[in-house]
Amino acid sequence: MGTFCSVIKFENLQELKRLCHWGPIIALGVIAICSTMAMIDSVLWYWPLHTTGGSVNFIMLINWTVMILYNYFNAMFVGPGFVPLRWKPEISQDTMYLQYCKVCQAYKAPRSHHCRKCNRCVMKMDHHCPWINNCCGYQNHASFTLFLLLAPLGCIHAAFIFVMTMYTQLYNRLSFGWNTVKIDMSAARRDPLPIVPFGLAAFATTLFALGLALGTTIAVGMLFFIQMKIILRNKTSIESWIEEKAKDRIQYYQLDEVFVFPYDMGSRWRNFKQVFTWSGVPEGDGLEWPVREGCHQYSLTIEQLKQKADKRVRSVRYKVIEDYSGACCPLNKGIKTFFTSPCTEEPRIRLQKGEFILATRGLRYWLYGDKILDDSFIEVL
Repeated sequence: MGTFCSVIKFENLQELKRLCHWGPIIALGVIAICSTMAMIDSVLWYWPLHTTGGSVNFIMLINWTVMILYNYFNAMFVGPGFVPLRWKPEISQDTMYLQYCKVCQAYKAPRSHHCRKCNRCVMKMDHHCPWINNCCGYQNHASFTLFLLLAPLGCIHAAFIFVMTMYTQLYNRLSFGWNTVKIDMSAARRDPLPIVPFGLAAFATTLFALGLALGTTIAVGMLFFIQMKIILRNKTSIESWIEEKAKDRIQYYQLDEVFVFPYDMGSRWRNFKQVFTWSGVPEGDGLEWPVREGCHQYSLTIEQLKQKADKRVRSVRYKVIEDYSGACCPLNKGIKTFFTSPCTEEPRIRLQKGEFILATRGLRYWLYGDKILDDSFIEVL
């Protein structure tokens, strides 16, 4: 019992609440539907006890399901790793290179960022993923990426079984002629009844599962390639954005400097090993990182401080002229505003008439920024 408890160990029981969210509910629902239907259909198409191929096919289906769920729950419950509360660097002078988080009452370690959904500073934060209802970061980046790889592979296998099952079951009920093709249901009466009857409801369910499998393959497969692209460069999605802003800052001010990303080890294989290891534990402690020659531990954080100062200079202040409830998709602000709502779980800021905001960037109908208290403003209609 003690061994079991040591394996199934969460930081606290509150972690189980992560399952009570639309992301995990949909994700686990898709996995359950595709896996269950694939196993049922494989019995109809390729009975596992008759041939070696059927047994291998069925075992592979079970294997896909187990590996997908293992990496999914690892990514969800192991989590990304959080910067300890009230953390500060060992050398007190290094605090001048770091940003301070008022919520965590700690300095933000290199490569860490504060997540508003998790309400903690996340080590090597890549993004907050609604499908696992957790952040993707230092500790779970490998598990999350493996899930993105295994899910499309499992869905491709399931989709093949769905197609072959529908083809063979319909073929047994089709009578071919020179001019017409008609359904011959007498074939079903002549042949022994299958263990799992394949009627209209089974056909519709298999077709639905096929659509889910193909959609998952395309969508999740694209996410996998995006993740592998940044992993091979030893970056995160946030760091890629920081690098783009660094180049924009240099070009905007026409500075005689070149931004060098400090964590790129110079080869894809070395970058790959920063995330994927044989032990399953990523390299480092999540607070200090190996850097390339010519850079130091705080090269990226210094660039972030420059961008933060530049943001204040280049940002625009606005005065709120109409109340906003902070709704994700407000219906009372017009059809275009409703349908162009950003596809993100970033919280919307509740605003009241007369307050001020500092907009750092914006879309056509939406602004990104922070609420401020200031007397100067630009009124927008």
